[in-house]
Amino acid sequence: MARPLRVAIAGYGVVGKRRRHFIDLHPHLELIAICDQKFVSDGIVDGVSGYRTYKPLFEHELDALFVCMTNDIAPEVTIAALERGLHVFCEKPPGRDLDDIARVAEASARAPHLKVMYGFNHRYHESVNDALELIRSGEFGRVLNLRGVYGKSKFISFGQKSSWRTERAVAGGGILLDQGIHLVDLMRLFAGEFVDVFSFVSNSHWQHDVEDNAYALMRSTSDAVAMLHSSATQWRHRFHLDIGLEKGGIVLSGILSGSKSYGAETMTVIYPDEDDQGDPREQTVRYNKDPSWEREVNTFASAILEDRPVESGNIEDAYRTMELVYRIYCADPAWRSKWALENTPRQVPLPDFMRRR
Repeated sequence: MARPLRVAIAGYGVVGKRRRHFIDLHPHLELIAICDQKFVSDGIVDGVSGYRTYKPLFEHELDALFVCMTNDIAPEVTIAALERGLHVFCEKPPGRDLDDIARVAEASARAPHLKVMYGFNHRYHESVNDALELIRSGEFGRVLNLRGVYGKSKFISFGQKSSWRTERAVAGGGILLDQGIHLVDLMRLFAGEFVDVFSFVSNSHWQHDVEDNAYALMRSTSDAVAMLHSSATQWRHRFHLDIGLEKGGIVLSGILSGSKSYGAETMTVIYPDEDDQGDPREQTVRYNKDPSWEREVNTFASAILEDRPVESGNIEDAYRTMELVYRIYCADPAWRSKWALENTPRQVPLPDFMRRR
């Protein structure tokens, strides 16, 4: 291209600013404008045009939009950008429920030349990439089971009196939708699609109108069984995913994050032997940097510049991961009844790739 891609950021909080850092580092991206409701007024903010709402962003000549907004408005902004001919990178989750992502899928189907990518950031961590490479190599056989825990101690940070994450009308869900969705997405990445889902969902501790714990037992189309615990009562923050394979195992522990509270990011590979008596040889790799944010931005930019599909974190991934999250909610009869959840998404014409089962 003769000129860099002109981009804007809708939502300039912690995540929006982090995206901006890597946009500025990319040689073929140019940030033109930003918006955030916390801005005092429209004007120049951090060296670019700044607005209190997202619509003025579209008055600029843009190629792409990064959407870093709350769950209730992110689908609306994504659709608006697609209708104006812009490529879109949107943070997870893709919305509050399946209806939200279905509406985005409809808009994307009307503009198949535009790239849509979602911020399933954990897919781009080095430990996850290395584990996926090992699994796809076939060296250890197929995935037999997965056991995962992802949790933090509360929704509202110290010193805060409230958070949109505890408001169902804005967030759509609690810890499972906000953080556990990463673990759900990784289980899909490693084991494929899940056909059977059983769950228990609760908000009995913090008693917000969103869940603070979700437990799920799931079986995939290849008969891999997954056990998941997503928690907002995990006093010692934890990320742990144990992957059992036919000829060995992989353990992902810790995740490099902004809070630095989940411990060192490691991948342990287990090499069983007939004579190991349950104490097999293991090899652990520790990762001391997090290139995931930069990799995501670069992947999105490359998909646009080279006109190729978004391979990981695309709209199909977003829909299927959101669908599985929703199935976990609905698999608990009490939770489904309490919030009048639907068992299936709104019936809408989806792109052909969404219809594959």
